[in-house]
Amino acid sequence: MGSRDKQQTSKNHHLIQAMGHAIDGIIEVLKEERNMRYHVLAAILAILVAFFLHISSMEWLWILLAIFVVFTAEFLNTVTEAVTDLIVDHHFELNVKKAKDVAAGGVLISAIFAVIVGLVIFVPHFLAII
Repeated sequence: MGSRDKQQTSKNHHLIQAMGHAIDGIIEVLKEERNMRYHVLAAILAILVAFFLHISSMEWLWILLAIFVVFTAEFLNTVTEAVTDLIVDHHFELNVKKAKDVAAGGVLISAIFAVIVGLVIFVPHFLAII
């Protein structure tokens, strides 16, 4: 959160305030989560390849869906880790391990989906070039 509102305990009163908190959250994930930075790098690479290959509008929709599914999964994984660590004060607890493993599994499944979408879309374009 921004320094001006770290102590906020009530609901956001304005859309701009809510959006500011959302942007703070995005920045926090990018700063603190190494894997999110890898996902962003992969997304940028996929977008550059898509531009180079002049993919169709429908293919763009699939690429963007895959990117945002992975981003969403990584955000939810980060939330799961933060909340569970807070609850158990960073001590081992079997149910916390389970929650973290399941959240990480969600990220893995979404990343596999993204790779499959990329292969289905990009491989035929590369083969047509060859």
